[in-house]
Amino acid sequence: MAPIINQWAVITIVLSGIALVFGVVFIRRGNREAHMRAMLTASALATVFLVLYLTRLALGYEKAYAGPDGWRGAYFTLLISHIILAAANLPLALGALWHAWKGLRAAGNLGNIDAPAARPSFNRHRAWVRWTVPVWLYVAVTGWIIYLVLGRYGEVVTG
Repeated sequence: MAPIINQWAVITIVLSGIALVFGVVFIRRGNREAHMRAMLTASALATVFLVLYLTRLALGYEKAYAGPDGWRGAYFTLLISHIILAAANLPLALGALWHAWKGLRAAGNLGNIDAPAARPSFNRHRAWVRWTVPVWLYVAVTGWIIYLVLGRYGEVVTG
């Protein structure tokens, strides 16, 4: 059961990363509605990933690096940076979502986000995403790399 949960966790986080990239592209093109939908999709998929990942860990399924010794340092450097930034990403993403929600609530709809009441929240949203998006992308990409490395050089550890 845990290996299947692991596979679905990987699928959801890959799709989350793709949705995130689409969300960035949409907002840069000025398509606010598509941006909002993509970012909510990315957030929902990341949430599903987190639930699946924690479930897999609770079931005791884990893989340990068993690859070449020459790569061990690089692998663990990547893993440690991934873990630290993944932990930081959750409050960053929640902060970005919170400010977007507050701005949308103040605006009433996406067509009115330049309203004076909404502007401060959207400005804070933009300030948060300047950090959130690069961290989220780094965490997603390094997670995929870790998954591929452990797929080739990992040993299942049960406990």
